Amino acid sequence: MKDLRILAVIPARAGSKGIPNKNIRFVNGKPLVAYAIENAKKSKLITDIVVSTDSPEVKIIAKQMGVNCKDRSPELSGDAVTLDAVVFDAARDYEADYVITMQPTSPTLRSETLDIAINHCIEGKFDTVLSAINRPHLAWIDVGGLKKTAYKERLNRQYLPPYYIETGAFFISKGSVVTPNSRFGQRVDVFEIPSDEAIDIDTYDDLRQAERVLEKQKIAIYVNGNNTRGIGHIYRALELADEFYANPDIYYDENQTDRHVFGFTMHNLIPVNGIFELYKILKEKQYSVLVNDILTTSIDYMIGLKTVLPNAKIVNFEDDGEGAYKADLVINSLYQDAAFSQMKAGEKYYIAPKTFMYYKPIRINKEVKKVFISFGGADPQNYSDRLLSIISDDEYKSYSFTVVLGRAKLNVDELMSYNRYENIQVLYDVKNMPELMSDCDVGITSRGRTGYELAILGVPTIAMSQNKREEKHGFVSNENGFHYIGLNPSDKIIKATLDMYIKMSVEDRKHYQDVLLSHDLRNGRSRVMKLINSL
Repeated sequence: MKDLRILAVIPARAGSKGIPNKNIRFVNGKPLVAYAIENAKKSKLITDIVVSTDSPEVKIIAKQMGVNCKDRSPELSGDAVTLDAVVFDAARDYEADYVITMQPTSPTLRSETLDIAINHCIEGKFDTVLSAINRPHLAWIDVGGLKKTAYKERLNRQYLPPYYIETGAFFISKGSVVTPNSRFGQRVDVFEIPSDEAIDIDTYDDLRQAERVLEKQKIAIYVNGNNTRGIGHIYRALELADEFYANPDIYYDENQTDRHVFGFTMHNLIPVNGIFELYKILKEKQYSVLVNDILTTSIDYMIGLKTVLPNAKIVNFEDDGEGAYKADLVINSLYQDAAFSQMKAGEKYYIAPKTFMYYKPIRINKEVKKVFISFGGADPQNYSDRLLSIISDDEYKSYSFTVVLGRAKLNVDELMSYNRYENIQVLYDVKNMPELMSDCDVGITSRGRTGYELAILGVPTIAMSQNKREEKHGFVSNENGFHYIGLNPSDKIIKATLDMYIKMSVEDRKHYQDVLLSHDLRNGRSRVMKLINSL
């Protein structure tokens, strides 16, 4: 294969009626024709490149990029002239084993894909291989003026047979089959390319789509969660992943995080064995944006990231470590005040789960009948255990309690035994959290994510800290409509506060709800994404 001469012919004439000056029009900062030239130059297999053109501007671009030009005669520049004649005219100056037609209307093609296709053609001993995208659809055709189905059996799209549509990305031919009238040989194959590489610029909509694809960020998220750290980081990472116009790679340290805490997700989860393996992968992948959601970062960790990702923007969530000062953006909805210029703090940057957006605030009933209890994914202080012990007393028989345990809770089986009480429902890893919350009159939780969720729904809530760090969290506080009783309060204090809440008047509970709802927690998602996208 090393001795093969492989020629890339890039036809780029001046005349374009649909989009004037199409081949020299700038798309994401570069002329359209430059993308085809760059791909040909980056190819590890192409040995020669020639641009066939009648455009003085295209000639300038090609020569500045260091490739040869072939002057296209007026006879070969008309609208009715096929590419076969143009490619033959350009290729006859070379004795090429293979000739690849690369139209400048495919700016999203990647050189790696091109080389794989060339190898496929050579190793498969094909005469011709052309780029295509597989688009099976229920289609109809015109037969004698009547519309008839183009398929034998009506099936869901994923079960339909392949239906390949040509793209202009590449047309690979053996040099011996290229004539003024054809570039096809006897053995022909199509090479399927990814959908984001299959854009053909024919319309202004195509231009806009290509611009979006070329601007697309390459995103990585590094997140960890467990019984000690909590798994609110995991939930937020999955919510954030849905907001990018790209499918992010989500990394986690398998020594710190169990895969099961992510639950069911179609996102790309990638385990790594420690920081050095993460660095190695990041250096290879070269992401444009890296999101850290790992509680705290060190200076050394952030310097390492900057070293392997010199061109990336780094965004840290809820980071109170020294490494935060090295990030391009730090977002902390749990703290009320920003400690430095690149930090955005306060509840206005809270990312609410999508499902909560569809629920209205609860109606404040005349009497409290139902109580919601949840302490996030881990509950390291075992508040759930303590409350279950309290509410299993006969004095609470007239009230209903819903207790939700998270994925990282350790003694789930033991606590599920409380379901033997008729007024207590213990649930594990639920999918309908807003529905459960909305069905209750008051809530009890910690100072993390669940407190924000209860506030969105206007549920009067008792809160307590899980650890020293949660004591710093500012939003879940008395002034914001919660009843905060500190870190590790005694069972006596917990019971007294619960008793106060279940006997609280409708007027007082309505007051607490009004304070909770005075905070705009529903638009934090859009605020955060605007900040990230503006980096």
